[in-house]
Amino acid sequence: MVGSYANGAGKNGAAEGKLDELRRRLGKAEGDPLRIAGVGAGAWGSVFCALLQDAYGRDHRDKTQVRVWRRPGRAVDRATAEHLFEVINAREAVLRRLIRRCAYLKYVEARLGDRTLYADEILRDGFCLNMIDTPLCPLKVVTNLQEAVWDADIVINGLPSTETREVFGEIGRYWKERINPPIIISLAKGIEASLDPMPRIITPTQMIANATGVPLENILYLGGPNIASEIYNKEYANARICGSEKWRKPLSKFLRQPHFIVWDNSDLITHEVMGGLKNIYAIGAGMVAALTNESATSKAVYFSLCTSEMIYITHLLAEEPERLSGPLLADTYVTLLKGRNAWYGHKLAKAELTLEMGDSIKGKGTIQGVSAVNAFYELLSQGSISVTHPETKKHVAPVELCPILKTLYKILIKRELGTSSILEAIRDESMSDPRERIEMAQRQSLYRPSLLGLPKGDIKL
Repeated sequence: MVGSYANGAGKNGAAEGKLDELRRRLGKAEGDPLRIAGVGAGAWGSVFCALLQDAYGRDHRDKTQVRVWRRPGRAVDRATAEHLFEVINAREAVLRRLIRRCAYLKYVEARLGDRTLYADEILRDGFCLNMIDTPLCPLKVVTNLQEAVWDADIVINGLPSTETREVFGEIGRYWKERINPPIIISLAKGIEASLDPMPRIITPTQMIANATGVPLENILYLGGPNIASEIYNKEYANARICGSEKWRKPLSKFLRQPHFIVWDNSDLITHEVMGGLKNIYAIGAGMVAALTNESATSKAVYFSLCTSEMIYITHLLAEEPERLSGPLLADTYVTLLKGRNAWYGHKLAKAELTLEMGDSIKGKGTIQGVSAVNAFYELLSQGSISVTHPETKKHVAPVELCPILKTLYKILIKRELGTSSILEAIRDESMSDPRERIEMAQRQSLYRPSLLGLPKGDIKL
């Protein structure tokens, strides 16, 4: 049933079999439930936890507990409360569920302006503030971070990359006495740039490892071509979970559902880097779409140019990066097509949003591509990691071979250019064939281990 929180997986025993297998791997005793904690309640983080609750938490409560942490105190404004009331009344199953739970009246009162709703409160009833139009299953919501994570076996990082370090730094203090480290699945897409003592990137999985002391083999990244609301509405999708073989294979099996196929992959670096890069270029894609009245030709030109920059950048960060094909390419495509970053770029180009409004947008959450633009530009503009320009044969900073990234930096961060400059960047008559950038990346020895904080000669993670 599309949009329903009833899931048939438990009826045929397949879900219970997968659950029992993972419990055995984790050494869970009879009567000790598998504890899954989501940290952060944006659209994808909430949907991911709701998928696990549907598959395992409802029918196997004695074996699984799913809970979600989000900060308390975020009020729902009147306009959103009115829209939420319309959503509830347009879905009979949701309406009946709220009435059975004696939860409907508060939405009536909020609609009339007689009560203030809060984001953690409505999430308990299955409504994510960043995705009101897609009701989820009811979730156990915890507003105390220590209570949420202290005994968790699996932690889902649903935070923006810009908040990951701070929150997991606090979590690390709660885990100091733990004997067995948890498994952490990070959904965050973005990086930080550190320039001292040498330029390097810090990915969300590295942030988590540094903040908590959890070994990297227990920290994985999950990404794929997905739009959160569509996945919860049972649109067929696939994803990859990347990291150590010890956990990626059993977790890919555990997470797999009939409409959500999860494969495993060893190349954690490329997938995390691509997760950040696609959000950067999605903002530009939204601008191009808006400025050209959705011209298919212009969007195709932009796609070819931005993917060549992405391939070039990953060759700086991984010795043998996963090719931009399959799920990696599809993830880029869907993000450029419909993600929140593309939406943001479109709104900026239409002057329906301004940069002064910031990168945290009502109803959408954090636009992670903005901070990623700044991080990648800062990193790749450092002369200490110079590359050879294919035409002049001179040493230049890597960013000089990324005209779209440079333009987005001048639009979004420096605010020196208007959004129309993105069209000038892709229509530059002197621009080389993007194939040449890809061939150069594949032909030259671009890999810089130091960019990942690795000594020269280290193998990829």
